[in-house]
Amino acid sequence: MRQVTNAILYVLATGCPWRQLPREFPAWSAVYYYFYRWSGDGTWERLHHLLRARLREKLGRHKHPTAGCLDSQSVKCTAVSGERGYDAGKKVTGRKRHVLVDTLGLVLMVMVTVASVQDRDGARELLSRLPGSCKKLRKIWVDGGYTGRLVEWVVARFKFCLAVVLRPQETRKFVLLPRRWVVERTFGWLNHSRRLSKSYERLTRTDETWIYIAMTRIMLRRLA
Repeated sequence: MRQVTNAILYVLATGCPWRQLPREFPAWSAVYYYFYRWSGDGTWERLHHLLRARLREKLGRHKHPTAGCLDSQSVKCTAVSGERGYDAGKKVTGRKRHVLVDTLGLVLMVMVTVASVQDRDGARELLSRLPGSCKKLRKIWVDGGYTGRLVEWVVARFKFCLAVVLRPQETRKFVLLPRRWVVERTFGWLNHSRRLSKSYERLTRTDETWIYIAMTRIMLRRLA
């Protein structure tokens, strides 16, 4: 089973097709079976949440964060069939990753939709599905795309609030925005895994699983 897990991490890091796994790993069909079995029953997600709690405690933090940062990332799709949409703002045809992280940049929750879904609509659905590990959240930093009725909706339904961090209008150059850079750094971490360079999956749920596995790989290194 350790070799099966190593094979899955190999696919994540290199982006190779399942059938092209090196011979030192188990048969690709067995690795493929366990990946989708653990994806379907939520094993990857539970493992990710457990490791995040242990890493936060190792760093002297409470296992349940009180603040976070929310943003989205649009990525292209390959020729594989599946749901996809067009993001007019980023001019990308593919899918959108809605990611909520804590102040350390560790993923709290991820949801993948078609790229045509607005940030506010994606955030509303993601916040409606928050796990119990987010019960202590009190503030979430967001960008200008989450303004409007979403802020009022969050205040009426949850104990936390959305703090909007706007980009200065007087400049078009790169500006390091307070708190917003945390989630952007997480997107940078995810881009180190070639399997996440684009959306190669037919199902959005599988896209979410790969993100959880990528963060699990990062946290395992830090815990070790």
